Amino acid sequence: MTDLVVRRLLIDLQPPIERNWCGGDAFATAFLNALSMSFPFGEQFFIDAVRRTLDSSAPALQPGQRAEIQAFIGQEATHRRLHALFNSHLEKQGLKDGWTGRATRRLAPLAEADPRHALAITAATEHFTAMFAGWLLAHPQWLAGAEPRLQTMWLWHCAEELEHRSTAFDLYRAVEGSHAWRVRWFRRITTIFISDLLRQTAGNLHRERALWKLATWRSGLRLLWGRDGLLRQSWSGWWRYLRRDFHPSQQDSALSLRWLADNSAHFVPVRPPAPDPALSSG
Repeated sequence: MTDLVVRRLLIDLQPPIERNWCGGDAFATAFLNALSMSFPFGEQFFIDAVRRTLDSSAPALQPGQRAEIQAFIGQEATHRRLHALFNSHLEKQGLKDGWTGRATRRLAPLAEADPRHALAITAATEHFTAMFAGWLLAHPQWLAGAEPRLQTMWLWHCAEELEHRSTAFDLYRAVEGSHAWRVRWFRRITTIFISDLLRQTAGNLHRERALWKLATWRSGLRLLWGRDGLLRQSWSGWWRYLRRDFHPSQQDSALSLRWLADNSAHFVPVRPPAPDPALSSG
């Protein structure tokens, strides 16, 4: 169980952002833009999955776990709002979000399914975002050339993703979700998430007329497969999720705690959101 804090980030996302805002690196910019495009839909899906699971199953939760889930919803809602603001700048720049439509069509059938399926998808995706968060916090040089407000936004988001990495997983176990389905959905989400991410990244690069430039691909290889690259560094974390004794808390959160402690001037804690009806059952 984790004591989560809902925070208000003290940055202004109203002013425009530069096109190659990530230090002029076309691939890193397109890649992070693609991730951001997935967040408004994804964060809402996670919130709905948690609420629906509680409403349908009404599990017996540990003392304090309801407060953690409420704070999880508050953090995810804040992420959704800020990335929607960020994405509005991308839309004005002419970038097209193809991810949300595909995800909506793909996940719509889950509306009538066992709510544990959506929760298993949430836990799987949260593990992906936690691996990405740990990687970016450990390698902030990829944001070194970005303007300060965007550096802050991404690193704050990463810190909170690591902070709440266990919440959906613990709820899935509380409602007796099976290990077999947890692993099955993780494998599916691996294929879906990576293919959608690369597809959207390529689309962004095409729009920016940078897709076929040698410098773009060099940067992409470094970011993904370099010695400290994202995929290379995340491989062991991917395998760990398949183990029956896996738990998200096995991932070190020291970098998250350090960033939050060192950057407290960039945010203020807010009161938890008003109690949600779905959290009052059980």
